[in-house]
Amino acid sequence: MRKVIVNTTPIIALADIGYLNLLKELYGEILIPEAVLSEIISEPAHTLVKQSDWIKVRKAPIQSQKNSFSTRLHAGEIEVITLAQECSADLLILDDNMAKKTAKYLGLTVTGTMGVLLRAKREGHIEKVKPLVDRLITDGLFISPTVKEYVLSQAGEQ
Repeated sequence: MRKVIVNTTPIIALADIGYLNLLKELYGEILIPEAVLSEIISEPAHTLVKQSDWIKVRKAPIQSQKNSFSTRLHAGEIEVITLAQECSADLLILDDNMAKKTAKYLGLTVTGTMGVLLRAKREGHIEKVKPLVDRLITDGLFISPTVKEYVLSQAGEQ
């Protein structure tokens, strides 16, 4: 079974537009560290996460607080990356650019919310990406015009 670890923003973003279940459809079981659960405690996504038997909460290794990258990233991002290293994760899903760069530097495979939507379309789980991207933007997720244009071109929706 693939080990997929997800950070806070993709969970909140997908839950906010009613598509959290895409993670289950695409990856089966996913892992989140305790810090991610703490970060979503005041979000509607928290209830969905707690009710989902396919989302497993894991304790991140103690050394996560001692890593050299910890001063540039949030607690959830640190724990996602450290947990990924410890369990040899196949994929990390996170949206923060610094966290993505750090994970890639450490040899980890990374995608973000946009990558999840593109894969969902390719595999037939959703028909169109654009309406979901537009809803994410309306709900407050920052997606640069350049990234939006790229994603829509990859989806064949331009």
